[in-house]
Amino acid sequence: MAYLALVRHGQSEYNVRNLECGWIDSPLTEFGHQQAREAAEKLPKIKWDYLFESDLTRSHQTSDEIIKVLKLDLIRISSPAIKERNYGIYAGKDKGEVSQDVRRGWDVVVSGGENLKQVYERVVPYYQTEILPKLKDGKNIIISAHGNSLRALVKYLDNISDADIVNVELPPGSLKVYCI
Repeated sequence: MAYLALVRHGQSEYNVRNLECGWIDSPLTEFGHQQAREAAEKLPKIKWDYLFESDLTRSHQTSDEIIKVLKLDLIRISSPAIKERNYGIYAGKDKGEVSQDVRRGWDVVVSGGENLKQVYERVVPYYQTEILPKLKDGKNIIISAHGNSLRALVKYLDNISDADIVNVELPPGSLKVYCI
């Protein structure tokens, strides 16, 4: 058995401004740093072997806080495969101007960007090839990533239907732990 901890990055500057962030590299706010520290304190007190993070600053900053709080000595791997979804023409727009179907839906077409299905199609194969073998080898893993990349992974891990995934929310600084 191994532990898999999913940590959504803390509050970013774009979160505060209620803007769709996606691949825009918005850093954490001070409150976001605090949320990351609080998530770290809630993690099981075990030996963590790996920390996977996206290639965006807010994910790195969340990872930095986790490592600092827990004084971790582990292997840190950064990958664009687990970065946030690309919001295309909606990136940088006020969330109130973007329909819920676009924001939360499974396979709604997003001009110049990705829908959740496309995020799933890049996150899950990465999980299956890079992360799952390590878990099966008994290694404990933290993933520091984003709302939609983690929703895609939760859909896979919890076998959530296409229709029900619209109701899954992972707020900034949230934590979900699995025993694999």
